[in-house]
Amino acid sequence: MNFLTTFAPGRVELLGNHTDYNGGVVLSAALELGITATGRIREDGSIRLSSAGFAGEVQLAPQVEITPNATWADYPLGVIAEFRHAGFPVGGVEIEFSSTLPTGAGLSSSASIEVATAALLMQLFEIPLTRMEVAKLCRRAENTFVGVNCGLLDQVSSIFGKRDHAVFLDCRAETVENVPLPAEACLLITDSGVKHALTGGEYNERREQCFEGARLLGVSQLRDTTMANLLAADLPELPKRRALHVVGENERVFRAIDDLHTGNLPAFGKLMTTSHQSSIENFDNSTAELDALVRIATALPGVYGSRLTGGGFGGATISLVARDQAETLAKTIRETYRLETGHTARTFECAAGEGALSPQ
Repeated sequence: MNFLTTFAPGRVELLGNHTDYNGGVVLSAALELGITATGRIREDGSIRLSSAGFAGEVQLAPQVEITPNATWADYPLGVIAEFRHAGFPVGGVEIEFSSTLPTGAGLSSSASIEVATAALLMQLFEIPLTRMEVAKLCRRAENTFVGVNCGLLDQVSSIFGKRDHAVFLDCRAETVENVPLPAEACLLITDSGVKHALTGGEYNERREQCFEGARLLGVSQLRDTTMANLLAADLPELPKRRALHVVGENERVFRAIDDLHTGNLPAFGKLMTTSHQSSIENFDNSTAELDALVRIATALPGVYGSRLTGGGFGGATISLVARDQAETLAKTIRETYRLETGHTARTFECAAGEGALSPQ
């Protein structure tokens, strides 16, 4: 059989940090950077996965049970396993992956490789699924196979992205809306050079702390409370701070959508910077390097706002900047960051891109 190719973008989280698994709302964007999967059916029933960017090739003989092996290949293997678990006739396959995404930067290379794999398998084995069904299948692969209890944000962003638009996801209703991004601004991603990995426990720990906060508040999810109720509640310090972050993020997302519709970039940028401050004060998921990048960026004319993006604990920041100043701003941020921290940052000027399964 001939080789087929699919592409799935990474994503950048604009606002709504750690809200997805709390039934909240998120604003993100698909990127023009992502992962390409090229593959074909293998008639011998074996599975072969390889990548130019990741070490090691994985091969499974026919009829061998698919189990995690704690490598990059767990993400596509998990997707294959989920298709089979759902009853779809996914047989032998060989896939080679290539990526333009910086790994470990919090831009969701994990969801990108999952979605690219799913899109390829759907073509190869003629599997009819809706976009939301694909997102949920990929999430299950990451939850049950890889062991990261993520929400739907990353997979939905990679699938539902639209060029020059943000992706608004209501995680409780599981509805998606695309919101136009103003043409005069662009997204500047800065990789801190400090690697980002969520399998170390911090992500799952924050998740449990949020659930504890909801339990103490007597609600099913933090989406069900308000800032006024939370401030008046007598909660232990740690779950209260976690809840303050999540509830505040939900409110910031709704305000940000209004700002995008009216083109109020300064107000939108202020929400981004306030979000980062909450990550420092309430959620403890920032780092000294991320804080330095945000501080450096927000001191520069032409930067509307800046914050960490993704789970945190390292990775990258996202800044909303004037498009005609982006190149100069990126250079200044890199140079100042290196002088202050000794780390080398990489910057990526990005537009919002198309999702992997966008309607043609």
